[in-house]
Amino acid sequence: MTKKNKIPDKYQIWIDVRKRYHLSHAHIQMARELGMNPKKFGKIANEKQEPWKAPLPAFIEHIYLKRFGRDRPANVKSIEEVFRAKEKKKEEQRKKKELQKEGGSSGQRINPFP
Repeated sequence: MTKKNKIPDKYQIWIDVRKRYHLSHAHIQMARELGMNPKKFGKIANEKQEPWKAPLPAFIEHIYLKRFGRDRPANVKSIEEVFRAKEKKKEEQRKKKELQKEGGSSGQRINPFP
């Protein structure tokens, strides 16, 4: 039976925020690099009731430009791509560890200090 990879909550919350506030993958990546809390986006994206506030995408772009000195990230990856890359890396590490266990079990180290 194959195990379907469920996206963990730490990534799922960013996907939900992207859909709820109509943000692009670039905006989500910028917000993550800035260390923004996705649970607090409701306070920031309140430009209809508080007209002095900038719209959320414009606010993220402004803060990113101010912090990093460029208007967009060099290469934009979606949350799904980030998750898949992390899973792939984890699987490679798991396989590497299994190969080390199989190959290294016969030659155990001897403690030089009795």
